[in-house]
Amino acid sequence: MEEALVDWSRAQFALTVIYHWLFVPLTLGLSFIMAIMESIYVKTGSLKWKKTTQFWMTLFGINFAIGVATGIILEFEFGTNWSNYSWFVGDIFGAPLAIEGIMAFFLESAFLAVMFFGWEKVSRKFHLTATWLVALGSNLSALWILVANGWMQNPVGMHFNPETARNEMLNFWDVLLNPVAVDKFLHTISSGYVIGSLFVVGISSWYILKNRHIAFARRSMLIGAVFGIVASFFIVLTGDSSGHHMAKTQPMKLAAMEGLYEGDEGANLVAFGVLNPQKEVDNDADAFYFRISIPRLLSLLAERDMDAFVPGMEDLVYGNSKYNIPSAETKMKRGSLALQSLKSFTREKKAGNDTLAEAHLKTFRENYEVMGYGYFEDPKETIPPVGLTFYSFHFMVMLGFLFVLLFVLVIWSNMNETIEKKRYLLRAAVWAIPLGYIASILGWVVSEVGRQPWTIQDLLPVGVSTSHLDVSNVQTTFWIFAVLFTILLIAEISILTRQIKIGPK
Repeated sequence: MEEALVDWSRAQFALTVIYHWLFVPLTLGLSFIMAIMESIYVKTGSLKWKKTTQFWMTLFGINFAIGVATGIILEFEFGTNWSNYSWFVGDIFGAPLAIEGIMAFFLESAFLAVMFFGWEKVSRKFHLTATWLVALGSNLSALWILVANGWMQNPVGMHFNPETARNEMLNFWDVLLNPVAVDKFLHTISSGYVIGSLFVVGISSWYILKNRHIAFARRSMLIGAVFGIVASFFIVLTGDSSGHHMAKTQPMKLAAMEGLYEGDEGANLVAFGVLNPQKEVDNDADAFYFRISIPRLLSLLAERDMDAFVPGMEDLVYGNSKYNIPSAETKMKRGSLALQSLKSFTREKKAGNDTLAEAHLKTFRENYEVMGYGYFEDPKETIPPVGLTFYSFHFMVMLGFLFVLLFVLVIWSNMNETIEKKRYLLRAAVWAIPLGYIASILGWVVSEVGRQPWTIQDLLPVGVSTSHLDVSNVQTTFWIFAVLFTILLIAEISILTRQIKIGPK
C-alpha cells in the first residue's frame, strides 16, 4: 500500500506539472516577442507593428489565464500530497514561492491590465514599459520556482535543525545563486523562448500556406526566428554548464543520460545509440546494441578535461578506490548511522542526558550529507530509470538541432523573399510547434526522472516524502485533475485556433 501511495502521488504530481508546462513556456517566450514587436512599433510609429503586437498579445492572454490555474493547483500539492517533504524543507522551499507570489505575481498583475486595455488610455512609452514589465514578471515567476527546484538537486545555504527535523535557511544568496539553480533557470526559460519562437513561426507559416496575411506573417516569423536563434544559443551554453555542474552534484544522472555503466578516462559522448535493455550494473552484457560516439567529449563536458575520469553507474554503486569514489553500500551504512543517531539524540535530549545527546548529535552531523541513503535496502535503488533518461536526453538534443536548422532556413528564405515558395519548410514549421513542447517536456523528464530516487539529492528519497493519505484519495484526485486539465487544454486549443482562424485585424 505504501508503494502504491508513492506511485500515485508521483503520477498526480507529474500529471499536474506536464499540463502546467504546456502553458508556461508559451507565456515566457511570447511575452518577450510581444515586447520586441511593440518596441519596433514605438520606434517606427508604424501601425502595422501595433496590429502585429496586438494579435500576438491576444493569444498570449488566452494562454496566460489558463496557465495560472494549473500553477496554483501545483503549489497546493506540496502540502496535500508531499507533507513530509514540505516539513523537511518548508523553511527553504517556501521562501522562493513566497517571493514569487509577492514580487512576480504583483509585477504581472499590476501591469497586465495596462498592457491589454491601455492602448488608447496611456502614452506609447508607458504602454511599452507595461509590456516589458509583464514579460519580466512572467520570467521572475519562473525564477523562484526554479531556484527551489535547483536547491532540491543541490541543497546549499542551509542548516538541519535536529530538534525540529527541519532544514533552515542560513544564506539566502547561496540558495539564489546556487550554480545548479542558475543553470536550470537560464536553460528552462531559454527553452520557453524557443517554444514561443516556434509558435510564432508556425502560426505565421500557416497563414502563408493559406495565402492570408502574408506581410503580417513574414514580419512575425522573422522576429520569431531571430529570437529563436538567440534563445537556442543560450540553450547550448546553459546545457553545457548544466552538464559540468551535474558531474559534481549528480554524477548518477549524468551516467544515466549517457548510458555509461563503466567509468572511463577520456569518456566518449554518445551522439546516438540503442541501449541493451538486458544490461544491469551487476552483469557483463553490452550496454548498447550499437552507438555513435564523439571521442572524449563527455570528459571535456563534465570536467573540462578531455582526459578526465567520468564515473559510470557501476563505479557509483560499487565504488572505485582508484578515484576515491565510495560505494552506495558505504553511503547506506553512513546514512543509517545518521538516522539512528538522530533518533538517539532526540531520545536522550528528552531524557535530559545532554552529554549523550551531544555525542549522538556529533555522529549525526558527520554523516548527515548522506542521510537519505539510510532508507535504501539495495544499492541498485540509487540508479534512476536508465532507458527513459537516456532516450529523453538524446531525443531532446536532436530536436533542438532541428529547431536551429528550421530557424536558419526561415530567416534565409524570408530575407531572400522566397519563403512563400518553400511549402515544405512552411509545413515543417507548423509541425514544429508540438515538437517544441515535446522537446521541452523531455527536458523535464531528464531533469526529474534522472535524479530519482531523490526528492532532495542525498538527503530525502521520494519514498519517504509523501503525506500519510489513503491511496484511494490520491487516485480519486488524480482522475479529477486529469479530466479537469484535459478540459482546460481542449478549451485553450479551441479558443486559440478560433482566434488564429480569425487572424489579425
